[in-house]
Amino acid sequence: MTTRQDCQRQDGEDPLAPLRDLFELPAGLIYLDGNSLGVLPKATASRVQQVINAEWGRDQIRSWNSAGWIDLPARIGNKIARLVGAGDGELVVADSTSANLFKVLSAALDLVRADAPGRRVIVSERHNFPTDLYIAESVARERNLELRLVDVDEIFAQLDDDVAVLMLTHVNYRNGRMLDMAKINRAVHAAGALAVWDLAHSAGAVPVDLKGGGSPEESADFAVGCGYKYLNGGPGAPAFVWAHPRHTARMDVLQLRQPLSGWLGHAVPFEFAPNYRPAPGIARFICGTPPILSLAALECGVDTVLAAEALGGIPAMRAKSLAQTELFIALVDARCRDQGLELRTPRDTRVRGSQVSYSRVDGAFAIMQALIARNVIGDFRAPDVLRFGVTPLYTRFTDVWDAVENLRQVLLDGEWREARFNQRALVT
Repeated sequence: MTTRQDCQRQDGEDPLAPLRDLFELPAGLIYLDGNSLGVLPKATASRVQQVINAEWGRDQIRSWNSAGWIDLPARIGNKIARLVGAGDGELVVADSTSANLFKVLSAALDLVRADAPGRRVIVSERHNFPTDLYIAESVARERNLELRLVDVDEIFAQLDDDVAVLMLTHVNYRNGRMLDMAKINRAVHAAGALAVWDLAHSAGAVPVDLKGGGSPEESADFAVGCGYKYLNGGPGAPAFVWAHPRHTARMDVLQLRQPLSGWLGHAVPFEFAPNYRPAPGIARFICGTPPILSLAALECGVDTVLAAEALGGIPAMRAKSLAQTELFIALVDARCRDQGLELRTPRDTRVRGSQVSYSRVDGAFAIMQALIARNVIGDFRAPDVLRFGVTPLYTRFTDVWDAVENLRQVLLDGEWREARFNQRALVT
């Protein structure tokens, strides 16, 4: 069995190890929650302070031009595009994941139903992240359409002549299962529908190829994602939105708009025209004025991921992530046997994201609170899931070994039964 000394050796041989120095990580903390909130990059505080003191404080409104504030949604968007297989000018940072999902779902429906008005079904996985399902429910209710929720293994069978849009999350937030995007896109397009993807648990963590290697059949149609998980943009960081260029071009031909046609998505915002005229390409999906302080922080976070390019990039990160999740699973199998933990994450590495999840009928919430009290930070998802996220930029192999050792002690000693670990705050 793997020992802690083995893990120390792996850390010493890890080509990505220098990237850990890019982050603020308190001594003694084992942070396995980057799939919920990424760690603070060391560059962020000084960069945000520069924006506050010099760009806002000294130069004030002039900084929209002199400091390039107005260009940040596109500039950061081009950086994120490199991580998800998109091209320059195809992805922008704007608004929230929920708002962006509303935009792209509406646009996708308009495109499909322009040719096939009888298609009136949105399909999604029933265990998709709640905000995705809530937004889809709102769109379906607003348009008098059907939202059809199915188990993930039923997706292909559901792609009939009634389906307009399939909306999925690439990596499931509960169990970390990763879907075969190219295969699903191919099936969706063969059925005459469009595919909308949520990359919240993918961007900056696993390989993503939105354009399907150049194959129209295997490319995605629309995608959204958040900036505060693996992109390390800070709590509530702005989200991003992508549309395949063929769709923005067709929206021009059909004179279709995304529904939140705010002023900054206008073709010439400072013309201040009374009537809306969409900007070309992806820029039409911007709605309101960009949050500059948040964007400055997000750019620092994205830059930490791009720093891995010189050390092997996403492929190297993926290899390390799989090695660490494999280690976590093997250690739990060996050291926490007969403790009621049921692995929810796929053992098949081909369909595993960058997290490991376990369910436990008795005390899952309290177990996680006891771990947090030991400075092992994961999180709990109702009703019974303990999640441990791996972020290759800063997670060490010794962190994995120590986390499982703490989990073992919490379970064997029964300390999770203490009353203080069974008191729920609003955020779990």
